[in-house]
Amino acid sequence: MLSEQEQIRRESLQKIIAYGINPYPAEEFKTTHYSADILKKYSEDEKVIIAGRLMRRKIQGKASFGTLQDAKGRIQIYLNRDVICPGEDKSMYNDVFKKWLDLGDILGIEGKIFKTMVGEISINVEKIHLLSKSLKPLPQPKKDSEGVTHDAFNDPELRYRRRYVDLVVNDHVKETFVKRSKIINSMRKFLSQKEYIEVETPILQSIPGGAAARPFVTHHNALDVPLYLRIANELYLKRLIVGGFDGVYEFAKDFRNEGMDKTHNPEFTQMEMYVAYKDYHWMMNFTEEMLEFICLEVLGTTDVNIGEGIVSFKKPFKRISMIDSIKEHTGIDISKMSELELRETCKKLDIATESSMGRGKLIDEIFGEKCESNYIQPTFITDYPVEMSPLCKKHRDNPELTERFELMVNGKELANAYSELNDPIDQKSRFEDQVKLAEKGDDEAMFVDLDFIRALEYGMPPTSGMGIGIDRLVMFLCNQSSIQEVLLFPQMKPEKWDTGPNKNEYLELNISEAWIKPIYESGYTNKELLLEAKPTAVHQKLNGYRKKNKLDIPPILLEEVQSWYN
Repeated sequence: MLSEQEQIRRESLQKIIAYGINPYPAEEFKTTHYSADILKKYSEDEKVIIAGRLMRRKIQGKASFGTLQDAKGRIQIYLNRDVICPGEDKSMYNDVFKKWLDLGDILGIEGKIFKTMVGEISINVEKIHLLSKSLKPLPQPKKDSEGVTHDAFNDPELRYRRRYVDLVVNDHVKETFVKRSKIINSMRKFLSQKEYIEVETPILQSIPGGAAARPFVTHHNALDVPLYLRIANELYLKRLIVGGFDGVYEFAKDFRNEGMDKTHNPEFTQMEMYVAYKDYHWMMNFTEEMLEFICLEVLGTTDVNIGEGIVSFKKPFKRISMIDSIKEHTGIDISKMSELELRETCKKLDIATESSMGRGKLIDEIFGEKCESNYIQPTFITDYPVEMSPLCKKHRDNPELTERFELMVNGKELANAYSELNDPIDQKSRFEDQVKLAEKGDDEAMFVDLDFIRALEYGMPPTSGMGIGIDRLVMFLCNQSSIQEVLLFPQMKPEKWDTGPNKNEYLELNISEAWIKPIYESGYTNKELLLEAKPTAVHQKLNGYRKKNKLDIPPILLEEVQSWYN
């Protein structure tokens, strides 16, 4: 059902077409400048051609001011009727611009740069081109004299569903995504300077490996096999290390069929890399060097505002083992505890557990509940229990631990890295342990990848690997508390669309087909809403609709409306 404004815009569209203007022209519109370029480098009487959305309009008789918004900002435009229409025919100004164009329309502007009497750099418009007619009105946030914004487009659900509107009316949103692009480019530049190779690995996988997570499953009809959206690209990248690459990385879209919250989306981006002949100590140094580089290049500082505090990405970062962290924050030494003892410890600490949880998951729960949130400044949590890390090399000094770290920032995991397991016999044994966990009901236990074991049997050099969450990194560096704010199109429940009236619903009430559309567009969009209303109110509204829209049908009688209720 169209609103009154939408109806008016469609009427204007028809008038524009009748006037002889194509509201959606096909030909290229060549521009010479962006608004920001003009404002940065002002040159009186310079000829310019720009394109963008009409965001403001103030009509003052035969002269008008407006604001045009393009990809880089906004600039004021000035239109004089006699300049736009130098001949006798003034309709391009009097009708097209004043009456039929609307805020949100995309225009091409030709004119000369000048300064107004109050010193504002503007464009004196000589020609105006309609490039795309807007049929829906944009939200119009306004600031009052005290700087308070009214009618802001700030409802999160609406903003995420209609990101195209959000980007137009909320300038800071676009800035976030420009910064996201710069962060990714900076990371890619750092890795490229190290001469590591950017690669692509399969997104559809027959075995979802490389992480403990629940996958999305689909079916390939031609091969008649199940396929999975990848949960990680680790095992494929390590195959490339076996194949002779010294360093590889991938900016990967990964998918995990798990819960959604402010820091989790089922589709996310991470950069994963593997470097031969390195270990996790080297990777810690590399990670802090890379993050410091990105902060300095993108932000110009290593001090980043996150929430109400400041987080420093200046190297070196703090390092502490997981066992020592748990001991520090709970006073309990879990290093020698059995699975049963760990369950009892969880119980004492009021941490909920499930029967499917093995020793590794129990330790992870203790750390997550009692320790994780304390690490605001970048901190490497090192030396995880072997049960938690089926793809990680055992610790050189303690075989019950692994050479692994997670980088914690602002109480959240940002990166995860290993000295990679390259012993094929040990790897097979770890996979078999994962099978046992799956049999106990752990739906995040890893699949056994026999081809990956075969690859290791050919020999993989000592290798260190690391995955870093791009979405979370952008959240931190843009000071956003929700992952939805750094994803252009976050996952949401499908929108319920208004597909028009269900005719059968109305016909059941013996309503004439000629009145179905008027009833629907009067706000009675289903049978229930109609029957909840008073017949007299419906009668009055329908005849009002008939008169306003000049319908070629006789007025409806009250008796006919009342009959629908019997």
